[in-house]
Amino acid sequence: MAELKYKRMLLKLSGEALMGNESYGFDVSMAQRLAADVGEGVAAGAEIAVVIGGGNIFRGLQGAADGMDRATADYMGMLATVMNALAFQNALEQLHIPARVLSAIPMPTVCEAYVRPKALHHIRNGRVVIFAAGTGNPYFTTDTTAALRAVEMSCDAVAKATKVDGVYSADPMVHADAERYDQLSYGDVLARNLKVMDGAAIALARDNNLPVVVFSILESGNIAKVLRGEARCTVVHG
Repeated sequence: MAELKYKRMLLKLSGEALMGNESYGFDVSMAQRLAADVGEGVAAGAEIAVVIGGGNIFRGLQGAADGMDRATADYMGMLATVMNALAFQNALEQLHIPARVLSAIPMPTVCEAYVRPKALHHIRNGRVVIFAAGTGNPYFTTDTTAALRAVEMSCDAVAKATKVDGVYSADPMVHADAERYDQLSYGDVLARNLKVMDGAAIALARDNNLPVVVFSILESGNIAKVLRGEARCTVVHG
């Protein structure tokens, strides 16, 4: 078994990743496939935490654009991430992979409240920790949550799962001549306004020397490849 490059990793999944081929909500078969990929990483000896977005159910920015109060819309988006976190926990546990959901908004009848020492305890004991409800504050994205929790958990990297195999100069689905990057600096991402993660997340990663690995979630088994440093991806670092 190849040695792990990243022994503790924060995996950032979009809510849309759980949709599979559905037009709304989540696809149980896709959640199971992603859970199996995470399980492969755990079996290889990695400690894995997860942040999932809520865009497959409700997106705060869209609600605000449609006329809602931004803070209210963002809280609704946070609740959507709790639903996704519970669905993903269920998918993991059906595969006998121990998992815990920790929410930044306390809801004790549903899941545990986020407390850093408790989260670290779960991770050290081999459980997949799924962070829900963002940071608990409006105006922050789940990208920023991922960078924040990765720093708090002393992760070796944050892995951003996307539909493409890295960062490109433009959308490769639209621009066939878009340039793909193997490596970028935090400054490059911010200066070129590359759509990796939002600016706050990249700045937080930069200030804490946290590598950001951008890879394709569409290829089964890619999470284990990322952990071993073998995946086709873009690495953003200092």
